[in-house]
Amino acid sequence: MDNQETKDPRETADIQKTAESLETADTEELVHEPAAKAKDIVNVSHLLRKMARIQPYKRAVVFPAGWDENGRVAYTHLTFQQLNQESDCLAHGLEKIGVRRGVRTILMVRPSLEFFSLTFALFKIGAVPVMVDPGMGVKRMVRCLSESRPEAFIGIPKAHLMRFVYPRFFKTVKTWVTVGKRYFWSGHTLDGVREEPWKPYEISETLRDETAAVLFTTGSTGPAKGVVYTHGMFDAQVRLIKSHFLITMNEVDLPTFPLFALFDPALGMTAVIPDMDPTRPADADPEKIIEAILYQGVTNMFASPALLNRLGRYQKTTPVKLPSLKRVISAGAPVSTSIIENFSGMLPEDGEIHTPYGATEAMPVVSINAREILTETRKFTEQGFGVCIGRPFKEMDVKIIKITDDPIETWSDDLTVADGDIGEITAKGDVVSQQYFDKPKFDALTKIKDGDVYRHRMGDLGWMDNKGRIWFCGRKSQRVITPKGGLYTIPCEAIFNNHPEVRRSALVGVGTPPNQKPIICIELERDDESINKEQIRKELINIAARNEMTREITTVLFHKSFPVDIRHNSKIFREQLALWAK
Repeated sequence: MDNQETKDPRETADIQKTAESLETADTEELVHEPAAKAKDIVNVSHLLRKMARIQPYKRAVVFPAGWDENGRVAYTHLTFQQLNQESDCLAHGLEKIGVRRGVRTILMVRPSLEFFSLTFALFKIGAVPVMVDPGMGVKRMVRCLSESRPEAFIGIPKAHLMRFVYPRFFKTVKTWVTVGKRYFWSGHTLDGVREEPWKPYEISETLRDETAAVLFTTGSTGPAKGVVYTHGMFDAQVRLIKSHFLITMNEVDLPTFPLFALFDPALGMTAVIPDMDPTRPADADPEKIIEAILYQGVTNMFASPALLNRLGRYQKTTPVKLPSLKRVISAGAPVSTSIIENFSGMLPEDGEIHTPYGATEAMPVVSINAREILTETRKFTEQGFGVCIGRPFKEMDVKIIKITDDPIETWSDDLTVADGDIGEITAKGDVVSQQYFDKPKFDALTKIKDGDVYRHRMGDLGWMDNKGRIWFCGRKSQRVITPKGGLYTIPCEAIFNNHPEVRRSALVGVGTPPNQKPIICIELERDDESINKEQIRKELINIAARNEMTREITTVLFHKSFPVDIRHNSKIFREQLALWAK
């Protein structure tokens, strides 16, 4: 690699002078390190090293470490140069204790400076970080971790306790590293592993199709599965995100979902870690989020609909403007127009809200901005046409196919439906994963061989309009099949959501297809003794009767608080509601 370039301060100065011209250079030039011997050699950590040369003294990661004596938030940070060097030191040390190229390594570290340093150290080595959402529950989490057959484990002290409570799930682990104080267990500490003095680490020449990470889905509509990410996938994601959202190196990001934070150093953005529990965005303190945006000059924020709702509701009672925030990216579940309207009041006039669509297996796929939603598609969503999620990203091939629960081995254009017809959304492109980790059954159900690669079946239903936009109609597994045909969650629920007392609704089916009974579950805006639920029930049944799509729905049940997903606190667990309704 170009180690001499890193050491030579004159070269660093020259590169700094050309940073402005590099900023507008073709994305492809920024994604690949010049020393790569072939275009099939790809590793996203090359981008971190490049950014360390271009802007060595810019803050790469900012972390709220505590409070000073006056109660003000005290931040600590790593510059791009420091992050690059720290990940080098860790890469040298981890490799010496057995964490080498291809070694699947559980990484259980909270969003922090160490999280970034460790992740890029593992990428540099060519090791394979295995990540799960801690909020999915300990038993499910350890089962997922065990399925990945890990050989190394890097985690905070609390995470290490699992090896004693569930020892049989970690029999394959040979190398243990504690981030923080090691108590009564064996293994290494991160401080002990870190190798000093700093010397550049030679980044592994990983291949485009080589496994880079295993990221587990939350299993919100089925069992959690390990998605195999390749180095080429990460490379493509950085390229698409940068080009589509016009992200520049002089930006500051507030990533409220840890995995999205990893893109920031590769894009040259400063990542400000928010003071919140990333597994519970609906419970985040709005004042802490607002404080970070205002005082750190945040220009970009990734936030789930639940967090935007939290901020928007705060805005209604305590109006505040966020003048630096020019771009908000919200994903994880459909974003309602009410959430968009409430939160939009916090943005400057040129501020934009984007709602990209994707999944752990394929991200990003399509996107739409809030202006188009509010001015064009909103009225159709309220009439039950589904939620418009936008047009495909550049390089993405999105097709709608006939609905079936059976495997499809080989792609054929005969599988597609006509524009306007509801079917299953499929995606093909460089950001689409080609397999799950050791799950051939699910590969067969979700992958279609299409030329030299696989097309992914998203498991979502939707249709395409004559402008090339996709309209989301709900999960395929959550459709209700009655003797009269199929009912789809999002379109049906939109009809009931028009009632002023309804916060949200959920369509579920009781019984076995094709003889299910459709039931609508209702979560009210307020649930107290002053509410006449019987009157609201009658009004909702009348609303349903006036719409051909919902005419079959004659049972209304009130639920105090819908069960939702851990990651985004936005996806409704309709399977649980169906059992409750039964």
